[in-house]
Formats: sequence, structure tokens, C-alpha cells
Amino acid sequence: MVNEIQAVGLDIGTSRVRCVIGEPAASGKMNVIGYGETESKGLRRGVVTSTEAVAESIRRAVAEAERVSGVEVEFATVNLSGEHLRGENKNGVVAVAGPDKEITDDDTERSVDSASAMPLTPGWEVVSRLPQEFIVDGQDGITEPVGMSGSRLEALVHVVTSPSAVRQNLVKAVTRSGLDVENLVLEPLAAAESVLSDDDKEYGCAIVNMGAEITSLIIFGRGAVQHSAVFPFGSMLFTKDIATGLRVSIPEAAKIKREHGCVASFLIGEEEKQEIIEIVPFGRSDTRGLSKEILCDIMQPRAVELMQHIARETDAAKSQISAGVFLTGGGAMVRGLPEIAEQVFDAPTRVGFLDQSYFGGLADEVLDPSWATAAGLALCSMRGQMRGDGHGEKSSAKRVAEWFGNFRDKFR
Repeated sequence: MVNEIQAVGLDIGTSRVRCVIGEPAASGKMNVIGYGETESKGLRRGVVTSTEAVAESIRRAVAEAERVSGVEVEFATVNLSGEHLRGENKNGVVAVAGPDKEITDDDTERSVDSASAMPLTPGWEVVSRLPQEFIVDGQDGITEPVGMSGSRLEALVHVVTSPSAVRQNLVKAVTRSGLDVENLVLEPLAAAESVLSDDDKEYGCAIVNMGAEITSLIIFGRGAVQHSAVFPFGSMLFTKDIATGLRVSIPEAAKIKREHGCVASFLIGEEEKQEIIEIVPFGRSDTRGLSKEILCDIMQPRAVELMQHIARETDAAKSQISAGVFLTGGGAMVRGLPEIAEQVFDAPTRVGFLDQSYFGGLADEVLDPSWATAAGLALCSMRGQMRGDGHGEKSSAKRVAEWFGNFRDKFR
């Protein structure tokens, strides 16, 4: 069984498409055996604008991963993202069926269904139901009620909704690339799978996944998702600020950001501040000099603004993040961003690198936070297959069974 498992994670982002191929190791880890990435086309803020362009980007990333791994990919677990996603906390109550009043899988499924039964805008659908806890006859904090006795079962569930067309068009793009969609997983949840420990989720933490055009936030507490949000901005704002402030092209601004950018002036010594960067103004062939201090002065206000915007959301959620804030996604690579975020959030903050207790094989090649989502998707795929879920759409009963099969695996 283990030898037959092929775990594929496909992270379709606005700027890059990344693919990770893994297989189970005897140690329980997932061995990364292949990885590939390419420039993303046909996507804007998580919404497909050109199905064929997205499909071609997928083909290139998957082909590279196949070349490295030496295996042929047929299906993938894919990220679901976009500024359109909406998360709400809901509750539902049902009477426990059966003469002996013992709670069954069917009872838990009905309670989750009851919590998820909410009025939806035409064209919208529920894309994820994330149980937080269950309450049995007034006793709260229960994570696995099956087998307990009681007459009243209440489920607290974090429900995420999205326009149906967004999911359908994403699936069409993947299918057109020649792959089947094994499962769709919320992007920040996938990043959490590869970065967070069970203790992080239990004590309370936040994942901030910053892409090029969107940033997603998810807050864990008591081992479950307590809050989620998506913001219509990402690291591309730094690039645009540099392009506008220095009168350079977008590609040149991206290069300057990547090679010399820093958003925290207190990290730059006096000598480094005076270092001169050679830049090429837009439409000209000659270069001119720019000090790193000026570059930091352009980028730092934007970093503070973005982190403050996200911090207001965490404050509104009224959730404890004692275990800190984890920054993932390509935007997390901007120098100084964790230090700025720590000051703004007033909480321990660090870059979310892959947890090496989960990964082996070629994991060193994909350790940086821009690979957190793709690696987490592959990890979700491997764990699902090891439970025997199979490929393709899952029944409602199977999804409920997953939530109780392994505590971590509730967050799918």
C-alpha cells in the first residue's frame, strides 16, 4: 500500500505555480522526491482569467517535478485561494438518535450539516467545513464525541464559502492540463500542515500566507481553526512602490526588491545604509546610483501598513496567539518583514519554514516559506491516501470520518 502512494501537491499562485511530489517514508515522514516551479499566467487574485494559460503553467511545473522524480503524475491535491473566500463561525444542534443515546458518526455528521446550513448568495457554495469543537449535553471542549452518551449534540464549525464558478474554473484548468483533482484544500490550511506543530495549534497561533496579490490569514486555537480572512494585497505592492518611487520597470523593481530590499531600517547598519545600488531607470540604458537607505525608506511604510491591516483583523477575532505568528508564502522572504510584524502584532513572529519532522528526501530543496503550501498539499494527499480515502470527490460520510481519524487531519 505504502509503495503505491504517490502524493502530489499543486500550488497555483498568482506569480508562481509550484508542484511537490512525495512518497511515504518508513519513519512516517513524507519523502520529497520531486519538485518544480514556473511562472504563473492566467490568474489574478486567485481567480482564473484564462483557463488555457493556467493549464500551460501547470504543465510546465508538473513536467519539471516529473523530471526530478522520474515518475508520471496523474492527479494532484490543489490549493483553493482568492480574495472571494469568506469564513464564518457557525453552530448547529441535533438530538442524538438511537435508544441507547450513544453518539455515532451519523449524529456528528448531522450536527455539522446543521451548523453549515446557512443562507447563501445565489452562485455561492460551502467549500470547507472545519469543526472546532462539540458540546454534549452542555459539556464543551469535546473533539471526538463518537461513542459518548448524550441526548443533545452541538457542533461549532468554521464554515468557508466561495462563488461556485471560482472552484469550477480552477478544476477545469487543472483538468485541461491533463491532471485529475484529488482534493481541494484551503491555501493557508495547507501551509499550516507543513509548518505548524500540534502544540502551535493548541496554544494558539496565526498563519499569514503572503503571495504576490493576496494574503490569507488563519488563526488556530485549542487545536482548531478559530478565524480566517483574505486580504486583496500581497508582496507585489512592494514591487509597485519601488517601480513608482525609483522610476524603474516592474521587472527591474522585482529584482531590486529580491536582491537588496529591506523593510526594517533598524536591521541596516550605517555602513550598509550608504551602500550604492546600480539601477536602470525605465526607458533608459544608463544606470544611476541609489543608497540602500532610500530603498528601505520606500518599502518600510508599506510593510507597516500591511501588517497593521492584518493585525486589526486578529484583534477583531479576539483570539489568543500565544504560540506566535508564522509568515509563509513568497512575501515572507522580504528581509525585515518578520521583525516589523513582531512589533505590530506584539507577538512572537518568525518565518514559517517547513517542519523537518514531517519531511525527508529532497526536503532541503523546498524548505523556504514559498514552498510551504505546495509541500503541505502533498502532505495532505499522502495522509489521505494512507487512510484509504482514494482519489476524487469524497462523500460527506468520508469527510466526517476524516475529521476523527487523526486530530490534525480534521483541518482539510
